[in-house]
Amino acid sequence: MAKKGIHKIYHSVQDYIIILIGTIMYGFGFNGFILSNEIVTGGVSGVSALIYFATNIPVSVSYFLINLVLLAAAFKILGLKFLIKTIFGVISLSLSLSFFEWLLGGVPIIKDQVFMSIIIGGAICGTGLGLIFSANGSTGGTDILAAIINKYKNVSIGTGLLLFDFLIISSSFFIFHDVDKIVFGFVEMVISNYMLDRIINGNRQSVQFLIFSQKYDEIVARVLQDMDRGCTLLNGEGGYSKRPIKVVVLLVKKSESLTVFRIVKEIDPQAFISQGIVRGVYGEGFDQIKT
Repeated sequence: MAKKGIHKIYHSVQDYIIILIGTIMYGFGFNGFILSNEIVTGGVSGVSALIYFATNIPVSVSYFLINLVLLAAAFKILGLKFLIKTIFGVISLSLSLSFFEWLLGGVPIIKDQVFMSIIIGGAICGTGLGLIFSANGSTGGTDILAAIINKYKNVSIGTGLLLFDFLIISSSFFIFHDVDKIVFGFVEMVISNYMLDRIINGNRQSVQFLIFSQKYDEIVARVLQDMDRGCTLLNGEGGYSKRPIKVVVLLVKKSESLTVFRIVKEIDPQAFISQGIVRGVYGEGFDQIKT
């Protein structure tokens, strides 16, 4: 019990660190490459950018105030655990935006290279958002709406954000009257959402192992001890030899695959292993079951 408690605390702290890193990346990418080139992105940060260009109210201020209103929806629909991480994400990103507003002073890091800035900024922002969502966090705003859609419908978070972003970016025409800026905004949106989905899917991708070995009991014991993962034993029979054999069925995260191979190789180098990628694994230790 004590080991599980420590394990749970470790992963919780790890999540908050990942969320913090993600918000820092987003604040840097947004201020250094996107806002400084007068490009409007999607989400509440895009709405805040519209307000900034129209009234000179800092993005960090309007971003924080808008999210205060939207957090109420997260509490009722997504639960207290999600809300806590969302509050942390909103405060962390607001501070990150404010810090880089001050540090960079609205000056683009790459001058006179708008398209290159949008590519770099979109990649950094998308990676930051991907890290935040992979840690089950949120930066508030349309992220909350996308997370709600993802909770009840089989729609990726990236696709959900895409729908909201389209309207926000298109609205920038009423301020700049410049189609090029809208195009740049859509380019940033595509790159950012592509990186977001890549990070999330890469972290959540799981693999299934079928392990054929006479030392199955030792392998199961090591998996339980070293990886804190459950296994299933199936009764099998050799098609040619007709000898009975035990098959170890194991589902793990893709990042844990190397650990499985090391364990099996140490115990039984002659073991036969089949590894396959699975589209979704739901239940304890993986994603929650969605209906």
